[in-house]
Amino acid sequence: MASTVSRVLHDVGLAAWFGGTLANAVSLNHAASKVGDPNEAGRVANDGWDRWTPVNAVAIGVHLVGAVGQLAANRERVRTQPAVRVTSAVKTGFTVAALGATAYSRKLGRTVSKNQDVAVRGGTTPSTQTPPDVADAQRQLDALQWLIPVLTGSIIGTASALGEQQRPPNRAVGFIDRTARRVVEKS
Repeated sequence: MASTVSRVLHDVGLAAWFGGTLANAVSLNHAASKVGDPNEAGRVANDGWDRWTPVNAVAIGVHLVGAVGQLAANRERVRTQPAVRVTSAVKTGFTVAALGATAYSRKLGRTVSKNQDVAVRGGTTPSTQTPPDVADAQRQLDALQWLIPVLTGSIIGTASALGEQQRPPNRAVGFIDRTARRVVEKS
């Protein structure tokens, strides 16, 4: 049962992290560019992202609790099956990269959010009147808003691969591999 709970936490948190970031990148930043007054465009985008930030933080926390639970539930597989160990390491790498990109994105978002009354073309698009520090933050956020869904989508992909590695044929391969190594070690 604990494994089911941790899997739900892992998946729901990850879904919100992935989906919310992608939705905001696709819709919110673009919608802000439709505001008639360039001084209001930043305020609209900032309000949306500032509302999303605490929800995203909870989603990430829920995902991490679930991920740790899944790792604990599968520690024997990680220890004994080389393919599971590699896939788990890749998944952890994507998670660390997504966390880093999200944290840096928030840092840049604070720079943009502090300067709500400056003219911008959209949530991540500066205008010629945008102060240099805000414009630089917006340009970086423009890339990060797409990088984060790529990284979190990669976590989804590796989690799926880990699920496939639990299927009986893959477990049999792991068993045969472990048995063969033991025989070779004893020779």
